[in-house]
Amino acid sequence: MNSPSIAIARKKLGEVFGYSGFRFLQEAAIGNLLEGKNTFVLMPTGGGKSLCYQIPALVQPGVAIVISPLIALMKNQVDHLRTLGIEACCLNSTLPKRLANQIKQQTLEGRVKLLYVAPESLTKEDTISFLKQTRISFIAIDEAHCISDWGHDFRPEYRNIRSAIETQGRKLPIIALTATATPRVQKDILKNLEMEKAQVFQSSFNRANLCYEIQSKVEPEKQLVKFIHRHHPGASGIVYCQSRKKVEEMADILNLNGIRAAPYHAGLEAKVRTQNQDAFLNRAVDVVVATIAFGMGIDKPDVRFVVHHDAPGSLEGYYQETGRAGRDGQPSTCLMLYSAKDVAKLARFSQRAYTDKDKTLIEHVEQYAVSGVCRRKQLLHYFGETFNGVCRHCDNCLKPTESYAAADFVRTLLTAIGQVKERFGIEHIVQFLQGEKTPHIKSYAHDALSAFGTGRAHSIDFWRSMVYQSLLHGLLHKEVSHAAPLLLTEAGKAFLLGAEEVHFQKDRVYETDIKAPVKPQKESTAHKEVLLTHLKNLRNHTAQDRGIPAYTVFRDDAIEEMALVCPTTPEMLSRIGGVSMSKARKFGVPFLQAIQAHVETHGILPKSEFLVKSSAKQSKNKVYIIQQIDRKTDLEEMAAARSLSMEELIKEIEQLCYAGTKLNLDYYINTILSREQQQIVYDHFMRSDTGRIQHAKDEFKGEFEEEELRLVRIKFLSEVAN
Repeated sequence: MNSPSIAIARKKLGEVFGYSGFRFLQEAAIGNLLEGKNTFVLMPTGGGKSLCYQIPALVQPGVAIVISPLIALMKNQVDHLRTLGIEACCLNSTLPKRLANQIKQQTLEGRVKLLYVAPESLTKEDTISFLKQTRISFIAIDEAHCISDWGHDFRPEYRNIRSAIETQGRKLPIIALTATATPRVQKDILKNLEMEKAQVFQSSFNRANLCYEIQSKVEPEKQLVKFIHRHHPGASGIVYCQSRKKVEEMADILNLNGIRAAPYHAGLEAKVRTQNQDAFLNRAVDVVVATIAFGMGIDKPDVRFVVHHDAPGSLEGYYQETGRAGRDGQPSTCLMLYSAKDVAKLARFSQRAYTDKDKTLIEHVEQYAVSGVCRRKQLLHYFGETFNGVCRHCDNCLKPTESYAAADFVRTLLTAIGQVKERFGIEHIVQFLQGEKTPHIKSYAHDALSAFGTGRAHSIDFWRSMVYQSLLHGLLHKEVSHAAPLLLTEAGKAFLLGAEEVHFQKDRVYETDIKAPVKPQKESTAHKEVLLTHLKNLRNHTAQDRGIPAYTVFRDDAIEEMALVCPTTPEMLSRIGGVSMSKARKFGVPFLQAIQAHVETHGILPKSEFLVKSSAKQSKNKVYIIQQIDRKTDLEEMAAARSLSMEELIKEIEQLCYAGTKLNLDYYINTILSREQQQIVYDHFMRSDTGRIQHAKDEFKGEFEEEELRLVRIKFLSEVAN
């Protein structure tokens, strides 16, 4: 294509965006749009979709209207374009009226080349009137999969885009773009936008640099911390969770274990979300733990891993979320922690009524997870693309399940489908093969057919896998909907007539295939006891030198963990339960030296990587409690504000104290106990071997309330141990 407009487009590509040449189908799509034709672009995340409308906007007179689903996405795109010297603006409901009017005036004056608009704004009378006065070059619909309720990110407002365009009373070229659309979703997009005759530009959905892996979800917190420390220390990554609560818990756990992380979900204030996203982009934090609210359109090329802590709600969502890894083309990992229980929970997380469509989407996720077939082959098949062979870059290729000769089973399946005239879906076929006389089967007299019950020797899951792998091998075809019939392809019909052999892979059965968590190397009991005794003696000497009780240096359980996992750095030591980084630095040096000498003498490998520090259950109150204590807020008032009992509040304060936080509660303790009373209790904890409250209660025999004893112990530990 060598039109004058394309020549200008090539020039803009280099001058504005700094690229030496187009890639994939960009130039063809741009040329089609510049000719005034409707254009449909399907390119994977990182494939350069945005250039397909950004460059035509610069080449043509007028302004390109870009419809985008999220305000944050608009802002990111506009900010990026402005850094390149491109006049871009956005109109959305968050703008003050004065600023919105200013943007409209600049657009009318021809000073704006790309105007980003939310779909719900298009139907407003003032927007319609404003756009009628504007010289529009074309309409771009970004994230076009939002049009389809079969898409993973359906937005009802996207269904109104076509009627909103028609209010302009003029023919405007449309370019629709998406990174995730199955054949069914593609059809919905084209039909809803009334652009069935549009030229389609589809590049491969294959992201060759991504390695896909699924693990049994056994101890997810430990699995996640170990995965990051072992394989991606200091690298940028995204962790997706189903719930807001889990997002915050996981962010806390990662931070406790030396991984800089920030939460991101819709329940956070907009300002906090923006700060956390910017911190991730600027490398102030390494990991964002998020719900699916995070990441759409994010321009960060060096994300090295994406972890799904919980199963995703659809394969489209999974593909888009994993697609945020490795946009720079470098090797990156996509890990899913899979549990059948998570899949069962997905229905409860559905924001609307649980429908057959939801069931179908979730079934695809489950099939993908349990199947032993190459992950890449499965994903590409889902998006209507064929991938032959094995990728050697997923867990199913690198550690394959057992294969078996499946020709006889396939013929049994295809014969059954043929006998019921290719009119029924998976559920009916599986029941038919197993010989179940359901009312539905009996109503069609299918129980009288020769193939009825021919598969009863094998389980429901076996036949479901047989159907799924036959689909992947092109022997069957099925539309996306739950009840869609199974159809024999030409290859399937030929298979029935021939003697061809085919091999299938056994499914992964996570419920019974769970491996026990990795355990530290076994060390001789004698060596461990020697180290434990040495560390306890060292603790006693340290306490004596400082004139404090031994338990305030390190508790017994902490000493025992040290002897087990042999930490050799302050960071490793701080992962021991009850040992903060401040305590590790205050007391840890002689202990680390002793452990280092021990492991060198006996040739033992430190095993601290097997230890993961857990987050306190009520960590969401941590900042609040510290701030209120600094402000000398009454404890009863603090408890009431957080709907806690005094016992619960004191327990949280104790957790903060054990974690190494110094807390000054004198302002409150002075109101309930005299100085003399405080000193009596304080002296008890100074003499105590364990610091346990029960021992104090036994000594004072009711002279002090338990709450008073616990508060003085917090004071004592803050002053002596932290």
